[in-house]
Amino acid sequence: MPTISMFYGIIIRMYYAPKEHPPPHFHVYYGEHKGTINIRTCEII
Repeated sequence: MPTISMFYGIIIRMYYAPKEHPPPHFHVYYGEHKGTINIRTCEII
C-alpha cells in the first residue's frame, strides 16, 4: 500500500489496485486514530 502523504503526524495511504480489497479507498492515520475514506464517494467507511 503506497503512502501518499505524511504531514503534521498524519499518514495517508491508498488502496486502489484491482487485486486489493474493494472499494478503492484511503486509510488515514494520526497517532492512535485511523479512518477509511471511499475514493469514489468521499464517504467515511
